[in-house]
This record gives sequence, C-alpha cells and structure tokens, in this order.
Amino acid sequence: MDISTKNGAAAIPPDSRGKRVALAVFGVFLGFSGLALAAGGMELITLGGSWYYLLAGLGLTLAGVLYLRRKPLASAIVAALVVATLLWAVWEIGFAFWPMVPRLAPFLVIGLVAALVHPWLAGRAHSGQSRGFAALFAVLLVAGFASMFKPHGVLEATVQPQQDAVGLANDGSANWAHYANGLAGTRFAPFTQIDRQNVGQLQVAWSYRMGELAEGASESQNTPLQIGDTVYTCTPTSKVIALDADTGKERWSYDSRPANTKTWNRCRGVGYYEPAKVDKPFRFEGMQTASAPQAGACAKRIVQVTMDARLIQIDAQTGNLCEGFGDKGSVDLMTGLGKVRVNVPYYAYTSAPTIVRNLIILGGWVFDGRSIDEPSGVVRAYSADTGALVWAWDLGNPAITKLPPEGQTYTRSTPNMWSTPAVDNELGLVYLPLGNEQPDFWGGKRPPLTEKYSSAIVALDMATGRERWTFQTVHHDIWDYDVAAQPALYDVPDGKGGKTPALVQLTKRGQIFMLDRRTGTPIAEVVEKPVPQEHAAGDWVAKTQPYSTGMPAFGAQTLTERDMWGATFFDQLACRIRFRKLNYQGEFTAPATRETLIYPGYYGGFNWGGAAVDESNGYMFVNDIRMPQVVKLVPRETVDVAKLTSGHGVGSTYPMDGTPFVIDHKAFNSPLGIPCQSPPWGVFAAIDLKTQKKVWERPAGTVQDAVINGVRASLPIPLGMPTLGGGVSTASGLVFYAGTQDYYLRAMDIATGREVWKARMPVGSQGTPMTYVSPTSGRQYVVVVAGGARQSPDRGDYVIAYALPKTQ
Repeated sequence: MDISTKNGAAAIPPDSRGKRVALAVFGVFLGFSGLALAAGGMELITLGGSWYYLLAGLGLTLAGVLYLRRKPLASAIVAALVVATLLWAVWEIGFAFWPMVPRLAPFLVIGLVAALVHPWLAGRAHSGQSRGFAALFAVLLVAGFASMFKPHGVLEATVQPQQDAVGLANDGSANWAHYANGLAGTRFAPFTQIDRQNVGQLQVAWSYRMGELAEGASESQNTPLQIGDTVYTCTPTSKVIALDADTGKERWSYDSRPANTKTWNRCRGVGYYEPAKVDKPFRFEGMQTASAPQAGACAKRIVQVTMDARLIQIDAQTGNLCEGFGDKGSVDLMTGLGKVRVNVPYYAYTSAPTIVRNLIILGGWVFDGRSIDEPSGVVRAYSADTGALVWAWDLGNPAITKLPPEGQTYTRSTPNMWSTPAVDNELGLVYLPLGNEQPDFWGGKRPPLTEKYSSAIVALDMATGRERWTFQTVHHDIWDYDVAAQPALYDVPDGKGGKTPALVQLTKRGQIFMLDRRTGTPIAEVVEKPVPQEHAAGDWVAKTQPYSTGMPAFGAQTLTERDMWGATFFDQLACRIRFRKLNYQGEFTAPATRETLIYPGYYGGFNWGGAAVDESNGYMFVNDIRMPQVVKLVPRETVDVAKLTSGHGVGSTYPMDGTPFVIDHKAFNSPLGIPCQSPPWGVFAAIDLKTQKKVWERPAGTVQDAVINGVRASLPIPLGMPTLGGGVSTASGLVFYAGTQDYYLRAMDIATGREVWKARMPVGSQGTPMTYVSPTSGRQYVVVVAGGARQSPDRGDYVIAYALPKTQ
C-alpha cells in the first residue's frame, strides 16, 4: 500500500526491514542518550547549574520515541534541538572553536543522520531538501574535523621587536657553563649560525644513549653543559658523562649513583668550576685555599650533587674524583640537618648546583607533604676549592651563619630552594626562588618567622649569605604554589632614557612579577586583592593575595561551569556536575574536608623550566601548564596511615604527619581521562619586557603522542598540552623548545611564534635544550636530552645533537 503526501507524491514506504531497523536503532540511541542527559541535567540543576541538558535530554527522548513510531515530527524536533543548541552554545562561549566542539559536534552528527532518514518518514517529496540538509551537516562536520588540525586561540603578533645590539660569539669562544647558560637565568645564546632561513636544514649530527632508562616518575630533565670541546650530562640517578662535542662519543663517565634509586630521581644539570679563571674570588677569614693540583689534576672540575645528598667534584678531563675537595672528593650535605629518613631519597638537590666565582651555592629538595617535621630548607655556600662551608642562611634562625651549635640542627621544615637561583655579579646578590613551607596543604603550625619566606623570592648577599630583601608571591601558601622557576634578570627601560635592573619571576599561579632587583620593589604594578576566607580547622588564610596586574597572566582566570569540557556532551555534562560539587570559589580556595579544586594547579602555571629571554630584543618566551587538581583533607583518625598510597602529586596521598589531616590528590579529569576544563592546557607565548605586553600566544604542541586510558591519540591535533622544561633563544631570533607532550624538538620565530622547524625524537623530552658552537669544527649544535614526557609511558635515555649539514 502506497503512503502519499498531501501533494500526491509517493512516499518512500518504511517497510523494508533494514530501514525499520535503522530507524529503531536511531530512535533507541536518541531515547537513551536523552534519558542520560535528562538525568544528569536534573542533577546539574539541583546543584545550581545549567538547564540546557535537562531540556536537550527531554527533546532527544521525545525525538527517539517519535522515530520508533516513525513520525515525521521527529525530524522537526531534531532540527529544533540543533538550532537551539547552536544558540545556547554561542550565548555561553561565543564562537571559540574548542569549547564549541563537545556542544555542537554531537548534534551535527545527529542532524546528519536525521536528514538522511527523514525521507523514510515524510516521503520522496522531501528527498531533495533532506539531501541539502545532509550535505550541509556533512560539510560542517568535515570542516570541523579539518579545523581540529589547526591551532585555535592564537594571538598573532602585531608589532616587530626593537632590536638591541648584543655581542656575538660565533667563533666557538663561548661556553655553556651554567644551567641557563649565564647566571642571569635568561637561556640566551649569542649565536647566529642557525637562523630563520636555514633552520629547516637542521639534521641529527650525533646521538648518545646514556644506558639508564628512568623508572616510574624519573624522567630525565637534564640540560647539559658544554666546555670547549666537551659536553657534560647526567642521568636521573646521578651518573655523570662527558661526551665529545662534535661526535657524541663518550670520553668518560663517573657513576655516583646511590644504592636506592627508586624515588623521585632527578638531575637537571651539573656545575662547572675552573679555579684559574675565577674573576674576583671571594676571600674569607679562615677559608682554606685550594690544594695544589697534582700533575694538572682537577684544573677543571665538574660539580655534582647526588641523589643521596653528597656534593662531589670530578676532574673534567679524566672523570676521576677530585681528592682534595671535601673528604676525598665528597661533602656530606646531611651535616647539620638532624634526622633525615634514609630509606628513600628524602633530602637531595635535584637542580644544578650554582657556581658563583669560587662559591657553590646550594638549596635542597625534600619529599613533599610527608611530615610537619622535615629537613631544613637551609641555603648554603661552599668553597668551590676545598668544599669547606663558607656561609649558611637558616630561614628560621638568622643567628646561624655556618654550622648549627653543637647538639642543634638547622631549623626544621623551613621553606626550601629546590629550584635554581639567579645571580647579579655586579650587585653581589643571589636571588633565591623559595618553596612553600611544609606540609604543603595545611599550615596551622607554621612559625611566624618563616612564614614571610614561604613561596617568596629572597635576595642574599652572595659574599655573606645575609638577606637583602624579600618579596612574597603567595601569603601563607597552603596550595603548593612554591616558586619553581629560576628568576630571569634583564634591564628594562625606565622611561627616562635609562634602564632599571629588573628581576622577572614566573610563578605556578600564572602570575609574572617584575621587580627592581636592587630592592625587590615591583616595577610592574602589584595589587593585593581579597580572597576567600574559609579554611580548615586549625589553619588560617591571608585576607589578601598579590596579583601582578602590570604583567600578563596566563591561565589565571577563575573557572566557571561554562569552562567545562569533554570529548562528548556526556563527559562534558559529567565535568559540569563534578565542578558544581567541588569546593571552589576561585584561585585561593583553601583545601577542605570536601573535595577542593586548585587552579591553575600545583604543577603550574609556570614550573621549573623557567623563561628564555631573547636579549637582542627583550622578548621573553614562556610556556605554561593548566592542569587543575582536586585535593581533599581527610581527618587523620579516619584513615590507616600505614596503608596510604604515598607518592608525589596526583594519584597519591600525603600523610602530613603531625597535622590533623592527610590529603588526597586527584586529577580533575572527565570519565574519559581528559582534562575537564577547555583547552588549551598549555601555551607558548612571548612577552615584550620593555612594554610588559603579550606579543603572541599559541597552543603548545599536539595530542599526537598522548596516551589516554591506554589508547594513543596518534593525531597531530594542536590542542595545546601541558609543558615542562624551558626554551633556549638565540641571537638569530629563534627559540628552541622540546618539553611538549608530543615527541618533537621545535624551533619558533620569536618575533611571531610561528613554527619554522621541528624534528621527531624517539621519545618525548622534559629537558631544556642548549646550544653551542664547537671550537673544533665551528659548527653550531642544538642539544636536547630526551628521556620521556610526563604523561607518556615511553621512556628513553637519549642525548641528541642537531646541526646544519657540513659544508664541503
């Protein structure tokens, strides 16, 4: 029997089994999807959230029932849902691409299917119209899919850098002798051999395998040094290796690894000391002079801090211990600390030692969140000649200037410097980026004297170790917002024809502070703003917190329900529900006994990688992390502390012995394992330090090598991923970066942010690249350590050098 439309055209009878089954399946899918959305939407409404999901769920459920009954009205309802969803999405988030995807993409797919099956419901007269709508939906989906492979949220540069004259060293006379090349922390190399025109010709010149594959959380984060014709690198467990700078062949290795290498192993770099080339060495009363070298032994020295807290010196030529340093080549850094747990590396220094003239300046790393009674954060300076203690800065007892009195220790649990300081040799100041006081997330028993140093930058007289000034970036830090990045020193115009010596400090909060490094006074405006006042029992919070309003901030906005994201509308809804259930009133919401959201998160904003400053134009290159965490204070009496999963960071529990609580850590992810807030989750950007303005911004890397729930994405979609490590800039206007989640070393034009070259590495990297010109061959190399990216299961032990092809 024919079914006719009103104009007499013959309808397409839905009497074939295949069409009936297809309509039924489509109807069931819509019906159950609608019920799920409606149920979740009802819960969201009860939490004060959006009504959209309930209404959309009811609409989909009704459409599903109508499809099961083969009613043409079903198509009209789907069309209305598509239009309503588009209007709602634009109202919520405008036309931003990635926030639009989970809102609109599912309905484009549903609309496409609805257009294709509509003639089965309404007759042949509607076939042409249906094909038109199907084509429209198909085009939108294809265009949307293609757009996924293009970067979004890009801020293009609209100005050109103002170039300043800098001294170049293309002749191989320069060494990369410090972690950030110079003590100013700028990671700038005065080379122009590799430039924007020829960088595309870079190729692997040599590679080396260190013979140590990091386990667990122990990704290699090393930046090598280069002295003359030798490159010096280290492994996460403290093995030091010397390589030929032109071939990568091993010259020597020294194995200083402790017996226990299973916990949070790091070596971000080694130090270098050459006594004969020290300019204006410090002279101290009672300070011994270096022992006379025997047959030239230890005329050049590699300085290393091991994972079991020993300071050692190694002959840079032979790889042998310098026997005249300390006790047969070693200084015990546990001296004066008192009780330190030794069953795991509980105290060490994970960053490269800082060599200033004839001093070695060291902080220390302690295992976060273990106890209210942890080793001291004392900062110490040792003679680079003999290993003798020259001065100590005890944050809790300034009267202690060297070793503690007999029977005493340095003040326990004070803020520590686990990262890298910067140094101004002319001012005679060393600038310390300090951590927060232990334990990280509850501070009810912290003494007032040390509170002022928590998460602060402190300037010390490097000759005496006495404090000159302090600037705090977080008051009473109970969010683990320690200052992780090395400060960068750069002179900025003062508006009067002169320059002001500035210190630029990146923070985990995404705030950037610019201070006069002589006094600690802000150059760019800093404003104290009120913050939430709720806090856990026995603790307290500051009434205000400092915001650097005179500098750009990154990822520092307060999250709202509209910022929630997901690969589908289901996990986006789940993230909205979870967000509404969390304790969150903005950045400084204090940890509580209900799940609390911390954003930007204690991994960053900006982490230890720091900034790279192109000294030829005053552009500062930065990369950030936007990974919120969820923490919860659990009353100690309700848990068996002995059974805690005690690790470091997300997925672990900090015991916080001596406090009323333990604290759980979780990632703020959707049910699919994707971050709940909208991308990007990390960006590359440049800031003009002369104007304090953002110049350009781009998403950092792709999801190509990301592994989610055991599945590798394998698509180069530039969402912008969390990044670790830092960049290195050159006088030719390039910045090199490798710390993305995908396995690439990139070169970018620092004036525009455009990628001009990239090379695939065997695994990801968390190391900051470095570059040098070989004094032997005259070739410029870019070197990176690839040991694995944080969110990837792949690990490696590669040192890779890139260079232009050899000229004939």
